[in-house]
Amino acid sequence: MRAFVIAVFAFLYLPIVLVVLFSFNAGRHASDFTGFSTQWYGLALSNPFLTEALKNSLFVATFSALLAAISGTAAALGLTRVAPRTRAIFDALLGAAIVVPGVVIGIATLVALVQLFAVLNPVVASLWPGEQPPKLALGYGSIIAAHGLFSMALVTMIVRTRLASLDRSLVEASGDLYATPLTTFRSIVLPQIMPAVLAGFLLAFTFSFDDFIIAFFVAGSKTTLPIYVFASIRRGVTPEINAIATIVLLASVLIVVLSQVLLRQRQKPSA
Repeated sequence: MRAFVIAVFAFLYLPIVLVVLFSFNAGRHASDFTGFSTQWYGLALSNPFLTEALKNSLFVATFSALLAAISGTAAALGLTRVAPRTRAIFDALLGAAIVVPGVVIGIATLVALVQLFAVLNPVVASLWPGEQPPKLALGYGSIIAAHGLFSMALVTMIVRTRLASLDRSLVEASGDLYATPLTTFRSIVLPQIMPAVLAGFLLAFTFSFDDFIIAFFVAGSKTTLPIYVFASIRRGVTPEINAIATIVLLASVLIVVLSQVLLRQRQKPSA
């Protein structure tokens, strides 16, 4: 059993180790290590197309994570007040949103947005006073909406798990002291569920930053970092691609470490 576990972890993490190792390759071929060099990191960071794609990914991931965190938290709070049968229906829908393949979500989102734009653009054109009315199209908004709606299901489940362990006596005591529902939420409920909200935000950020399938369908003319990497791989894998993957891996690890530090800091006062 120990050998089996070691083999599984080696299968999962050895390719990542190789990517990091070959990112320091001095040669031009990704699979032929000829010496140690950091030149590919400099070339990657000085690539204007790469930096533009990185900015797009950070912008989309931040706002989609905010959308998912706010809407997911609101949905989790609302589901605690509905009937059990209705809650079961919404739980099934949330589970379906998570298990449905990304390619299906990407195609469905693309079809829905195209149909929506076909209806709204003539309406905007008829109401616009100028000669050139704005035209709704695929871009930042479509990627943020698609990622945010998918990640909302993850945030909802995470926050609902935290709400299930919430001490209801504190909420009841706040009501007995004539606190308004908004004051109770801001002073009692939100501080207790904040670790779950923060965890959902970071999870949604990571998903949006790393996603390729959904973004590929709804990005339009915008290029995110995964789309740029995919387009570059079609021309051949180079140490520059390995350097990009290593930078993304390091950023993901730092986000996880930061989230753990923030969670511990928020848990200390309540202890």
